[in-house]
Amino acid sequence: MSTTFVLVISTGGTIASTTDPATGSLVPRLSAEELVRDCGTTEEVRVFDALSLDSSSVRLADIDTLIDLSRKALADARICGIVITHGTDSMAETALALDLVHDDARPIVLTGAQYPADHPQADGPKNLHRAISLAADPLSRGRGVMVNFGGDTHAARGLLKKDTQNLRAFELSAPMTLPRPRPVAPAPLAQFNVPILRAWPGADGALVDYVISTRPDGIVIEALGSGNVSAEMGQALARALSAKIPVVVSTSVAFGEVQLAYGGAGGGASLGELGALSAGWLRAGQARIALVTALATGTEPSVLLGF
Repeated sequence: MSTTFVLVISTGGTIASTTDPATGSLVPRLSAEELVRDCGTTEEVRVFDALSLDSSSVRLADIDTLIDLSRKALADARICGIVITHGTDSMAETALALDLVHDDARPIVLTGAQYPADHPQADGPKNLHRAISLAADPLSRGRGVMVNFGGDTHAARGLLKKDTQNLRAFELSAPMTLPRPRPVAPAPLAQFNVPILRAWPGADGALVDYVISTRPDGIVIEALGSGNVSAEMGQALARALSAKIPVVVSTSVAFGEVQLAYGGAGGGASLGELGALSAGWLRAGQARIALVTALATGTEPSVLLGF
């Protein structure tokens, strides 16, 4: 029987970056082959360079590419797991997008780095070494998409980046691993326009009204507290809902569940009565991914939001 192996797919990010000598800025330059060589793994590995981006520039079309690559790769029975190297800025979003459509027992593991490859204490090699080991481990089967970073392993759902510099950069917004909804068949995400709007105390409705005028496919609100906005923003969101634009309410608070409990024009309960959906444990970036995936696949959004 042919030897099994881990497929490492690179997309850029800090883990692949070195410092530009002229400007001092970080630029992703290293290939997947170079990353694997430097991590010192003893597992059998194959590599593929998919993208070379700072993850703040990852588009829905790029996520479509990664979903397609992963599914095609898993048609090869010799692959025991996949590792995707990725920038930390949008790692949680990409991880959830993959998890929502991942229907194979073999794991997909995302990892990256806080320090660039040429930093004296570069954390990328150790993170990649651990991620490859996790992907190769038979005990990882059936766990869906995971992020392995700084010695921690987290499920994709509910993941957030909690610190801009700490080497243990990720945590779950919930105190437990959240149940995964049944995976849905993938469909292209890139055609959908779902912006995220941040609430602030006393906000008026102008920004929401402008977004309504652009005819988005949905809106995610990064609300205050457990899911509240100002009265004026709430009134504008009511106009969005009246125009049949799906609205999902998340929160700018790092931890805890969104509970649509308060009354008043901007209160979560009032918005919920008008048809807005709670993001539950998902923060705004992941709520956007869940809503876009629901729209693309014809799935009821509440199912992929997790309630």
